[in-house]
Amino acid sequence: MQIPAAVEALSALAHGHRLAVFRLLVRAGADGVPAGEIAREIGVLPNTLSTHLTILGHAGLIRSRREGRSVRYSADYDGMRDLLGFLVADCCAGQPEICAPLAEIAQGCCPQP
Repeated sequence: MQIPAAVEALSALAHGHRLAVFRLLVRAGADGVPAGEIAREIGVLPNTLSTHLTILGHAGLIRSRREGRSVRYSADYDGMRDLLGFLVADCCAGQPEICAPLAEIAQGCCPQP
């Protein structure tokens, strides 16, 4: 991941509702959540949610798929891993034990492609 993409992803997450949506979708797993349920869960109007979902999608953090008349959203785990990898790529100044707790937290939590 390059700096402009990382800035876009971090900017997308730098809003309370968008961060809440992203965390909800990460928890939901690969099945995702329908847009209407996201709006109810987060407590935002559908048109406002649409804007937040567009921003998260352009940042490469979520995906959408149409299911009949509904749209289901899910976290883009590849995008999430890219962002997390970027953030810790130059970590630790030769002391990997500093980042070891991050590896323990992440181990087993994310679906693999």
